[in-house]
Amino acid sequence: MEGKYRLEAADYAVIAGHFLLTVGVGIWSTVKSNRGTARGYFLAGRDMSWWLVGLSLYVSNIGSSSFIGLAGAASANGIAVVCYELSGLFCILLLGFFFVPVYISAGVYTMPEYLLKRFGSQRLEVYLAVQNLLLFAFTKLSAEIFAGTVIVKEVLGWDQMLSVLLLMVATALYTVLGGLAAVIYTDALQTFVLLIGAVILAVIAMVRVGGYGAMEAGYMLSVPNATKYLNTSCGLPEPDAFHILREATDPNYPWTGVVFGATVLSSWYFCTDQVLVQRTLSARNTLHAKAGSILAAYLKVLPLFLMVWPGMISRVLFTDDVACSTPEECNRVCGNANGCANIAYPKLVLELMPTGLRGLMLAAMLAALMSSLTSIFNSGSTVFTINVWKKIRKNASEWELMIVGRVFVLVFIGFSVVWLPIVGGAKDGQLFNYLQSIASYLAPPILACFGLGVAWKRINEPGAFWGMMVGLVLGLARMIADFALPAPPCGLPDSRPWILKDFHYLNYAFALFIVCIIVTITVSMFTKPQPEEELARLTWGTRYDCHPSEITTGRDNEGLDVSTTTVATATSGGIETIELSQKSLEEIRSYEEDIIHKSMDSWSIASADVQKPTPTWKKVIYWICGHTPQNENEHVEDHEKADRKLAAMAMEENPKWRRIINVNLIVCLGVGAFLWGFFG
Repeated sequence: MEGKYRLEAADYAVIAGHFLLTVGVGIWSTVKSNRGTARGYFLAGRDMSWWLVGLSLYVSNIGSSSFIGLAGAASANGIAVVCYELSGLFCILLLGFFFVPVYISAGVYTMPEYLLKRFGSQRLEVYLAVQNLLLFAFTKLSAEIFAGTVIVKEVLGWDQMLSVLLLMVATALYTVLGGLAAVIYTDALQTFVLLIGAVILAVIAMVRVGGYGAMEAGYMLSVPNATKYLNTSCGLPEPDAFHILREATDPNYPWTGVVFGATVLSSWYFCTDQVLVQRTLSARNTLHAKAGSILAAYLKVLPLFLMVWPGMISRVLFTDDVACSTPEECNRVCGNANGCANIAYPKLVLELMPTGLRGLMLAAMLAALMSSLTSIFNSGSTVFTINVWKKIRKNASEWELMIVGRVFVLVFIGFSVVWLPIVGGAKDGQLFNYLQSIASYLAPPILACFGLGVAWKRINEPGAFWGMMVGLVLGLARMIADFALPAPPCGLPDSRPWILKDFHYLNYAFALFIVCIIVTITVSMFTKPQPEEELARLTWGTRYDCHPSEITTGRDNEGLDVSTTTVATATSGGIETIELSQKSLEEIRSYEEDIIHKSMDSWSIASADVQKPTPTWKKVIYWICGHTPQNENEHVEDHEKADRKLAAMAMEENPKWRRIINVNLIVCLGVGAFLWGFFG
């Protein structure tokens, strides 16, 4: 496929225009946003509107690996792969309505920080932080780089190393400068580009194949010539390709794994993964977080029509290329002896899209890649700065945290450059399945820890820790065995042990999840419970509680009126809400600005006798880092006080908008249930 097609000038113009527009929006949002505090840089000042949160949630989840992976898996195995998207629909709602209110109430920046506050355990915090960084590097980053190399090599025909490196540098530019605010604003732009391009291609492909009925009939007849000549079962379409729920013995998508295992993976991904949760933490309040999750859940319906169906159509139209069944034929088509399913979507783009629109579709695929890269860079930077660096430098100032966060992005870029040739040289057509299997082995213990920690006050630190450790050992054991004894190619006998051959990784994920729950509960029940006062605002039942140290009257020692601080507590009769302070969010932010001004004044007094002009190069560095020299004396503790007050304000919900959001929740759940029933 490489080199057969050439882009026209109009295609290059569209791609260049998209690239410049993205960088322009990133720089604009950088100038516009507050980048001078940890909250401003890592959580966009907790001031994002619901639609920005929703669009960022969606596009951060739909990366270039989704175009390549979902379409490729659908071309090979049918629509069952959409189980991850439809499970995700419900799990995004679980995030917005169950987990996020607790996260916002707790006032956390990262998921490891929540474990520290909830269980008082630095070992849990550090363990999860390190695991997150490793998963970012070896699964998320590698998947996006792999998909990027497929796009660049198979579609554009450019030098893949140089092209992907250029994309990473461009995304890092506004990620380093603007933080999460820049990432979210560019995500919104990328969503529109992605949807416009994907809708156009899906319509063209469906018209070309002759409609849904023709696609269904054609897919079942899409047998490559090599399979016919050799009289083998390799390369044959799945008999139940248009059903999500299949036999429990299905080697690719057993119904038990699809219903239970995929739900575990989706719940982990959307409810506890830093990349996704960080978007909802940037919301103005819980209502905006819930509304954003509903918008993202509605959009989760689209991959079925925009990625899965086009992948199947690609097999119908280009059977011998996309569904090649012999190593020799696959090597000829795409240079991958294991299969060419990964080219299903790029093949459609090149064959069906006219000049100009082809450039738009390529821009959409690159938009998905850039969005995912920014999400990974920003979330990795947040976890490292908050959960690793602050352990090393306990008295680090806001100025120092801003510098460390930006430098870490650059270090991550450096790692990506080293990782490029390794991923680019990976010749395995099953990368999508490998990524899901890795999550199946590592995610269940994390979900069990967070789910029980949020839902039940009785879960304590020993229970959470040993549940995680037992799950880690069992997960690593299966993962190592899987990689040491890979499945044989189609047509050869499978002599692996039963647990590898017949116990699907999705089934293993659910079994591992149950084991971790049992261990966590058992250890917790046989050890000392946490004191009630340590759980205020950290569980579902205590999310409105006020810690005794925060109940004050009059004006606190920083001058902020807290005479009507909210004290809403869970009672046997429900939730009793005492009105929050009438001070607006603007006053809370003004309070934080006063902190900054105080430090500026103290700096000015201390340096009154040194009135040297600041060199231009220093001004540039200060602007890049989001600070001026005056901020060097700021203390993190001052901003943490403002964060606690802002978290209390963010729990307020307008009754009118709460009802509207709840109605949409019911509608969204109904849409998801209908799709499961119709395609099940």
